[in-house]
Amino acid sequence: MRASRLDLTRAQILAFRRHVGALDKRLPRGRRSLRRAAWAGLQDSMPRAALVSIHARVEGTEPSTWEDSSLVQLWGPRHHAYVIPARDLAVFSLGRLPDEGGALRVAEDLAARLHLFLSGARMTYGEAGRALGGHPNRLRYAAPTGTVLIRWDGARQPTVWTVPQPEADPREARLELARRYLHIFGPTTAEAFAQWAGIGPQRGVAAFDALRRWLTPVRTPVGDSWILTSDEPAFRAARRRAASARLLPSGDAYFLLQGGDRELLVPDASRRRALWTPRVWPGAVLVDGEIVGTWRRALGTVTIQTWRRLSRAARDAVEAEAASLPLRDVQGRIVVRWDD
Repeated sequence: MRASRLDLTRAQILAFRRHVGALDKRLPRGRRSLRRAAWAGLQDSMPRAALVSIHARVEGTEPSTWEDSSLVQLWGPRHHAYVIPARDLAVFSLGRLPDEGGALRVAEDLAARLHLFLSGARMTYGEAGRALGGHPNRLRYAAPTGTVLIRWDGARQPTVWTVPQPEADPREARLELARRYLHIFGPTTAEAFAQWAGIGPQRGVAAFDALRRWLTPVRTPVGDSWILTSDEPAFRAARRRAASARLLPSGDAYFLLQGGDRELLVPDASRRRALWTPRVWPGAVLVDGEIVGTWRRALGTVTIQTWRRLSRAARDAVEAEAASLPLRDVQGRIVVRWDD
């Protein structure tokens, strides 16, 4: 590992994140693209947020794409609903499993009791949770064992069932989770990784220490951070042309940020407060590589609130994105309402 730090500008960092997040150019339709789109998982706590995140990254996304057999749903980082690649179940479950102590015992005990109770059946998490004698939300603590999957369509309670535990070393799964976080959210820190993953700060630091030989220190406008050394050429590459417009849902990985990273993405404090609200976040409007406002949807109406005047071409691009949203519950053409 080199001793000197690489200096990265805001433009380089955002260009890199858009590139690895497939937000500059959509990926071709297919399961390989779905896995890349979900490389750090797709938060799905808002109904069909994961689907809208896929749509922003993969061509030909349909209302049923989130149900592709190559994808599964689970309670992932910070116990939020996530859509992830099925083959990466160990990364997003065992990678967050407590190492020892009471938290590990709780996870394993809940998982064992749920498996015994369901006996191969599927049930709403409310029924299952109450049958086990606790609040249904406690079942989320069993998810890091890798044996609990869910299906939540946004309209009803999640359905829950159990599967065999992945054959993987939890420590190796955590290191892979850290690598994925570094790739999608980098430059970043061990503390930021721990907060995102919902694990203790010490475990985040330990993961970064174990990866140290594959990391490069960097200096950013908001402080010192780390990147994967293998990603350095992409940071140094010539700036790529950004997409004309993308609508990113609440919780999308591009702005699933904390602290200084928020300042880097949205320098104006008042605009940060509009995007990262105390309650349910709106979606983000990305135009020519910059977040320029927020959006929300109520049935077939998409309301766009911009932070600056957009050109006619930019407004047309945003409206085209809205019109292409692959949502089953929209009857007829989506109507865009501009609130600017």
